[in-house]
Amino acid sequence: MDPVIPRLEQETRRRERRPLFRHSRIPVRMLVPNFFTLLGLCAGLTSIRMAIEGHFDWALYAIAFAAFLDGIDGRVARLLKASSRFGAELDSLADFVNFGVAPAFLLYNWGLRDADTLRSFGWICLMIFALASAMRLARFNVAADEDVPKWQKNYFTGMPTPAAAIVVLLPFYLERLGWFAVQGAGVKVPTLMYVLTIAFLMVSTIPTYSGKLMGERISRELVLPIFMLAVGVVALLFTYPIATLAGGTLIYMAIIPVSWSRFKSQQARDAAAAGAAGAETSAATGGAAPAEGEDKRLSGLKGPPEGQRLN
Repeated sequence: MDPVIPRLEQETRRRERRPLFRHSRIPVRMLVPNFFTLLGLCAGLTSIRMAIEGHFDWALYAIAFAAFLDGIDGRVARLLKASSRFGAELDSLADFVNFGVAPAFLLYNWGLRDADTLRSFGWICLMIFALASAMRLARFNVAADEDVPKWQKNYFTGMPTPAAAIVVLLPFYLERLGWFAVQGAGVKVPTLMYVLTIAFLMVSTIPTYSGKLMGERISRELVLPIFMLAVGVVALLFTYPIATLAGGTLIYMAIIPVSWSRFKSQQARDAAAAGAAGAETSAATGGAAPAEGEDKRLSGLKGPPEGQRLN
């Protein structure tokens, strides 16, 4: 019998017994982040309705509004010290609807509802996108308990679902800007291939920049430029929403190879530093192997192998 199975069963029973809230009386501040999450979920459901009724621009705006709320609810929770297991689960379910289902409905009703030959194939591609977002969220929840170096918190594993929801709509942006018409298989087939590419990026292990550590400390000289940049982006988003989202999508896609390169470079530096530290330790101890009892004690401190970590 695999020795890991009993530990997995024990961990599962422990998590099932753990209550959603630790205390019988919940502070009001614990509810504030969940209000933002529920408001974002309402925006996602409204986007689905707007897409069904043919109001595609409003469907897009609702998804963008949900992405904005998703970006602040976690920060509000950390600011108020109001993080909870209930909030984390609710956030994942809302993200699946807002950024997995709503974009799929928008793309289907925009470009595939009236198609004859590609309707079924297009729906399959959009289902793959929605399923990829669900698997991406499940992997994110499992990996949240893992201990990683601090610098790795500045990267996501794969494309995050809110970013994927905005990026996957690039064909819609370009059509709204007048670059092409949505009719014809010559446009719809590349669009579906693009949707599958974004689905792959979500479930891949390609590191993408998250910016989580960017807000911890900034130089004093950068305060005013950051304010001006933020105001400029918001002004562009309200004045030219489609063009701004299209430009932001292209910039984000161009940053992914840079993020991957920087992640691999930092990973190589960590490996080199660990090797140098091991060589120094070996030289200090004269290369002697640890005693049998000490070796067992050290192996116990290392925990289970990488493939047997409890998540």
